[in-house]
Amino acid sequence: MMVAGALSHVVCSGALSSVLDFKNLNTRKSLSKKSGSGRWLIMGSTGGSTAETLKAAAEEAKKETKLWGGRFEESVTPAVEKFSQSVSYDKKLYKQDLKGSRAHAQMLAKQGLMTKEDCETILKGLDAVEGQIERGEFMWRADREDVHMNVEAALTDMIGEPAKKLHTARSRNDQVVTDVRLWCRDAIDDIVGHIHNLQDSLLKLALLNEGVIVPGYTHLQRAQPLLLQHVLLAFVEQLERDAGRLLDCQKRLNFSPLGACALAGTGLPIDRFATSDMLGFTAPLRNSVDAVSDRDFLIEFLSANAIIGMHLSRLAEEWVIWATEEFGFLTPSDAVSTGSSIMPQKKNPDPMELVRGKSARVIGDLTTILVLCKGLPLAYNRDLQEDKEPLFDSVETVIGVLEVTTEFARNVTFNKDRLQKTLPAGHLDATTMADYLVYKGIPFRTSHDIVGRSVALAVSKKVELSQLTLEEFRNIHPAIDEEVYSFLGPDNCISKFKSYGSTGFECVAEQLEYWCSKRNLK
Repeated sequence: MMVAGALSHVVCSGALSSVLDFKNLNTRKSLSKKSGSGRWLIMGSTGGSTAETLKAAAEEAKKETKLWGGRFEESVTPAVEKFSQSVSYDKKLYKQDLKGSRAHAQMLAKQGLMTKEDCETILKGLDAVEGQIERGEFMWRADREDVHMNVEAALTDMIGEPAKKLHTARSRNDQVVTDVRLWCRDAIDDIVGHIHNLQDSLLKLALLNEGVIVPGYTHLQRAQPLLLQHVLLAFVEQLERDAGRLLDCQKRLNFSPLGACALAGTGLPIDRFATSDMLGFTAPLRNSVDAVSDRDFLIEFLSANAIIGMHLSRLAEEWVIWATEEFGFLTPSDAVSTGSSIMPQKKNPDPMELVRGKSARVIGDLTTILVLCKGLPLAYNRDLQEDKEPLFDSVETVIGVLEVTTEFARNVTFNKDRLQKTLPAGHLDATTMADYLVYKGIPFRTSHDIVGRSVALAVSKKVELSQLTLEEFRNIHPAIDEEVYSFLGPDNCISKFKSYGSTGFECVAEQLEYWCSKRNLK
């Protein structure tokens, strides 16, 4: 029997089944075991038609009997098998699956539902399976549907009868959601670590740009002057909320479904609190129906990721605009820029554009989970198999955008001369002049009108507010005196901000000191 070099296949007890790891495809290989524990023949060649080979093999052999197949007289069709399998992506959960199985086996032994000897055999077998996976020797098989059945069937092939006791008092329904909760718990720790890395990079960038003033915008129109440090710290604050949402989500998801079985629990004397403790969960979930059907934790997790994506997209948009020739506020290094295939002068901040674009994927992953769950009846439904790909994609994408944004922040410089030259435009000191008039006892609405007329005069004369004469100011309102000039100009404006959280020199210094202390930066 030969299989085209584009694929590898396994014959187990005379049956042909797809293998999802394709290695050494042009080398004919064979591996055999005693038929009692499963007989394997692994083959690969460069000749023949894959379709013809599969068709011939299907006619010759029956599929491997499913572990759930006792009541079935016929095998599922190849199309159904291909459509139904999830191992091509849920094999990512193998560590969590093995971890859950170890805890479950130890609990069963403790409760007298298997012998200590069988438990030890199972634990050694699970270690061996893990070793095979990590060495790339494990054969992931589509006919075994998912990560759970692949591991269990391989364990049965390896140790025989004791492996059949492992699935006592559990179902794939509670097993998969246990695995996913464990995986999400680890993924959140990973994402939070990347958030902290980006915060540190932004803080270091702020420390390098002490006293640099940038124009602040509302409606994309110039509004008031801001310290660049203040702008960077705004993103640090957003990221802190992002981390907080993830950690809050982690607390809520850290409850164990294991032992809820298919949906109703079990009549066997299991100890769900023991497995919960062994797996580091806070406690078992109280309701077995809820335990297997709940995906709120995924919706919350992907929602937190979507907000991270949105925040990073806003930062990316800001920096893409600031890197344009029109703004010229920042320059990315060559290490984080790309060129054009046709225009030799171009230097593009492509990583930030991709961050902006990939945020759409993260938001789409959240939408997928929401739509997936919105019409499902209790309890478990096979639809929930579709929760993993958006979950994995969301986490992978969020980590990717955090990493590249961190890298970009480490390789960008702000053009201080350009910023200084552009500050006079837009009369950024108008609001500070209004504050000056309030100090003079003039109601703010009246002050607003006075400053508006002053700006109109400056615009007509094509000068800054600080370039109007005292006489011109007094013609607008007699209360204005020489002190007004100490409120005009970007530096004077910044020095006047005193309110908590404002962009004043002292306030921003306090904010920066707080964050550097929190993140242990000097």
